[in-house]
Amino acid sequence: MAMLTGIRVIDFSQYLPGPYTTLRLADLGADIIKIESPNGDPARFPPEQDGGERYVFRAQNRDKKSVTLNLKERTEQLIALDLIKGADVVLESFRPGVANRLGIGYEDVTKVKPDIVYCSLSGYGQEGEMSHLGSHDLNYMALSGVLSQLKDDNEKPIHPSTTLADLVGGVAASESIVAALLQKERSGKGAYLDIALADVMATLMTNHVLIESATGKANGIERLDRQLICYGLYETKDGRFMSLAALEPKFWENFCMAVEKKEWLEAHLTAPVDSNPVYGEIKKLFADRTFDQWLQFSQQVDCCMAPVLKSGELADHPYYKTRKLIQERWGHHYVATRFNEGQSLLEDSTTAPKHGEHTKELLEKLAHVTK
Repeated sequence: MAMLTGIRVIDFSQYLPGPYTTLRLADLGADIIKIESPNGDPARFPPEQDGGERYVFRAQNRDKKSVTLNLKERTEQLIALDLIKGADVVLESFRPGVANRLGIGYEDVTKVKPDIVYCSLSGYGQEGEMSHLGSHDLNYMALSGVLSQLKDDNEKPIHPSTTLADLVGGVAASESIVAALLQKERSGKGAYLDIALADVMATLMTNHVLIESATGKANGIERLDRQLICYGLYETKDGRFMSLAALEPKFWENFCMAVEKKEWLEAHLTAPVDSNPVYGEIKKLFADRTFDQWLQFSQQVDCCMAPVLKSGELADHPYYKTRKLIQERWGHHYVATRFNEGQSLLEDSTTAPKHGEHTKELLEKLAHVTK
């Protein structure tokens, strides 16, 4: 039995951070009821070339049910509150104050469900200096300092192609919800959770903030910031890259002996600079072999080496094949949010719901229960 079987979540969120939060809860067994306006989650539109919802929507909303409610109408606000009476968790990702105006704010909800776990997921929190401002993933990465650590060789921040703040925010929100459910189980008390994506990203800077306050150095753990030849990225013959992280002597020794370069052992903790002859030799070594050759090497030699894979290569890598995290469903590859002891969570998964697909079913059940 999945760990959150029997837990019901009413999900008012849209776009990415909130739906990713509830996707993680769904993978733990929770029953997710997605409440959508008559227009639907904007992440659904415009349709893809196959006529279906946007791929981002499909990725985040499998294993959920969709109910359409117009929360601008009082009668439908009351329906939402009736659904919440039978739930354990509410998640909303509106701008601060909007949930209150729609009649589903925390105070409204606790009147009908005093022990609810209620999570408000926003960019800058429900109160404070920037809570009223619009924002997106790139803003949270920038404000938190995380973006300053992702930079090119000219020390300029790069523009990531992954929405790291949205996804890590979803991890943090689901973590907090599960912790609140444990508290509820032990004490009978619900909880209100104010999760801000900017806060979550700042928590990733624990090492950097302390180290800079103590030493004035802004790049975190110094030896990991392109300071050692044993810890870095190296280009292969065909223009791909491998990561080498042989920090411990035993891993560096394994690497050196496997490539028959015993004379490199003493250079373990030297700098990756052009004046270092061993660094030049290592770059040449990587450039003399193809990506596939180094891929095989990384699986045979225990030296903390891994390929820099592209998204389309993950499903075929032996590691992910064994863990069964990525499976083909409904004509595309989907990713489970956790390992499930050798059995893929996706085997029994259901596709993302159509807009309002479960409205009639769930409201009929609700009417039956309230009679």
